[in-house]
Amino acid sequence: MFACIMEGLFFYVGFTQILALGRQNKMTGAAEQYQYILRDESMHLNFGVDVINQIKLENPHLWTADFRAEIRGLIQKGVDLEYRYAEDTMPRGILGMNANQFKEYLRFVANRRCQQIGIEVLFPGAENPFPWMSELIDLKKEKNFFETRVTEYQTGGALAWD
Repeated sequence: MFACIMEGLFFYVGFTQILALGRQNKMTGAAEQYQYILRDESMHLNFGVDVINQIKLENPHLWTADFRAEIRGLIQKGVDLEYRYAEDTMPRGILGMNANQFKEYLRFVANRRCQQIGIEVLFPGAENPFPWMSELIDLKKEKNFFETRVTEYQTGGALAWD
């Protein structure tokens, strides 16, 4: 469950905030690094989901109604903690985003995690207020260094030995 909650739910508000800045050509370097981190977290999440689903196949007696209810409770607790983070980081909103949108996004993401491991969703009807995040998460993240433009070099400077 670590993968579903830590890597599949936590951090998504923070990722969305920085990636939204990157979409507006602000903090583009940080946004690019967050894309790499998100790519890695997505791979960890997918591995964790596969492990959970394989354990369910091999040990169906473990997948009881009580255990599923416990998992739903853990996911709900994770959502509640991220709600607090959204409220702390977006008390008034910024760049057209606010805490309520992030809460809806968390409900949407939590539902996806529930579906991936085969349990009933926690928030029926939750929608994705940031569809561009799905594009970032679902697209291949490979990048060819030689096809990118280097912008980090300083020009017009000189060093002196004096």
